[in-house]
Amino acid sequence: MSQFFQIHPDNPQKRLIHQAVEIIHKGGVVVYPTDSAYALGCHLGDKKAMERIQRIRKLDDKHNFTLVCRDLSEIGTYAKVGNSVFRFIKAHTPGAYTYILNGTTEVPRRLMHPKRRTIGIRIPDNAIALALAEELGEPIMSTSLILPGDDLPLTDPYDIRDLLQSQVDLIIDGGYCGMEATTVVDLTDEEVRVVREGAGSIENF
Repeated sequence: MSQFFQIHPDNPQKRLIHQAVEIIHKGGVVVYPTDSAYALGCHLGDKKAMERIQRIRKLDDKHNFTLVCRDLSEIGTYAKVGNSVFRFIKAHTPGAYTYILNGTTEVPRRLMHPKRRTIGIRIPDNAIALALAEELGEPIMSTSLILPGDDLPLTDPYDIRDLLQSQVDLIIDGGYCGMEATTVVDLTDEEVRVVREGAGSIENF
């Protein structure tokens, strides 16, 4: 049976954020809000937790996970970022964007695209997600909470609890946070290429 935390969307309670991160450190799978939809997350280095997420979503081993970072300085640890790419990301961060970048050796190989060695990275405009990443001290390995057979992410924490309470360790109720996936931008060749248009506006690209 999963735990259920109600965390304030604008002023996350530090005590609950700390408890949530303890669950992640112990191998837990958590449901948490972002600026585009609810997501499934776990510890970057936990292969078993990642496999649990794959089972929940019925993903194959080719699915690309995203690293949810706390700030711009953290991106350079996990991705190769040139000056022009860094400026572009800085101009659109935080926000509902996932950036496809060339991964560094800090990223476990199982998380990267098997042929291109790329990784998805984002900094969401959501106080709870950022507080979790800050307390964790490293990125949260994440994927949108879209169940098999569905086209859109789940949006209601109580519905999520009814469906997943036996499959995850924690569900964070952070209120309504949208139901549209992120805009995905490929920056691997130092050029801006929109792979998927979603919640993040591309008007200023």
